[in-house]
Amino acid sequence: MKVKELGILQSVKMALRSIKGNKLPLLTMLGIIIGVSSVIVLISIARGSTQNVTSQINSLGTNLLTINTFGTEQVKLTDDSIEKLKAVQGIQAVSPAVSGRVTVKRDRTSAQVSLTGTNSAYQDVREMKVAEGRFLSDLDIEYRQKIVVLGSETAQTLFGIESPIGQHIQIDGTSFKIVGVLESKGGSMGQSGDDIVIMPLSTAERLIKNTAISTVYLQGKNNANMNFVMAEVEMTMKRLFPNGTDEYSIFNQQDLMDTMSSVTSTMTMMLGGIAGISLLVGGIGIMNIMLVSVSERTKEIGIRKAIGAKRRDILLQFLIEAVVLSSLGGVIGILAGIGLGNLLSSFMSLTVSYSTSVILMSFLFSLFVGVVFGVFPANKASRLNPIQALRFE
Repeated sequence: MKVKELGILQSVKMALRSIKGNKLPLLTMLGIIIGVSSVIVLISIARGSTQNVTSQINSLGTNLLTINTFGTEQVKLTDDSIEKLKAVQGIQAVSPAVSGRVTVKRDRTSAQVSLTGTNSAYQDVREMKVAEGRFLSDLDIEYRQKIVVLGSETAQTLFGIESPIGQHIQIDGTSFKIVGVLESKGGSMGQSGDDIVIMPLSTAERLIKNTAISTVYLQGKNNANMNFVMAEVEMTMKRLFPNGTDEYSIFNQQDLMDTMSSVTSTMTMMLGGIAGISLLVGGIGIMNIMLVSVSERTKEIGIRKAIGAKRRDILLQFLIEAVVLSSLGGVIGILAGIGLGNLLSSFMSLTVSYSTSVILMSFLFSLFVGVVFGVFPANKASRLNPIQALRFE
């Protein structure tokens, strides 16, 4: 057993000496290096994109159903219909909303921003966090208070580093008191979640002169039964508006999550497959260089066989050389892939998510490539006739 281990160790040392003394193997490893690093970088970028999209969708709120109406008289959501939606089994919170575009002004600074009129549940349903001050309360809606909560970008535009709490702004010519500022949510689905003002639903309806509730957000109690909750909401809406099923839509956020997950998984597999082709090309390069090595070392093989080396020893020697070549390329490829991923993350603002399993699989695949493409040259070397090999010039 010790002799066998010593033989393998000696073969590894010989393989390393061969690589060190010959520039061709180093060039051959480029195929493996590029392949492994490509797999790591492309899949890591795809995973990062998936996490980024998932985070953006989750920023809209979790366990979320959205009812959108198309502004017709046939489907008009009222306080009574909102209460019936609240009574649906599995619903934790309901937040009706009206929206529009308004002009906000402070002194000489003005901007066009999105307006949302809603209730106090909106904060939990849409998972909004208050950075300063407070959010809307039920009393604000009941008494039609002229107060607003600003998005972080709106607050920055109007007040800079100054605290806006307690100060007043003009919204379409009407004065409103600022009671809160939201934490930044960043961009979501191509739109900024920070360029916004939020006010009580009753106040917004009066400001934009529209009492038609265009959107209702419904938060489920847990993610497991959202399909059941959606079916119940659909049944409730059909009972409320039996002739208006074409005038509204019910959107399940989980459906979007599933669709995006399917798309990104397919993209990840495609990118991984494209990068995997580089590994196969690298394997062909290893096979070619090993065949050249067999030809160059024919006399050496003949001498080894003449002094007692068996076919198995020659086969093992060249197979180990191929594996050492591919494993070194795999290690360098892993380091190059991680380094390139970090550079892309820093300079191109890409989200990169490394996976230990992907890194390990890419390295093992590089070893597999070394074994598969090293078998043929190793087998050819082991079959050489020692007398003919010694005569080879």
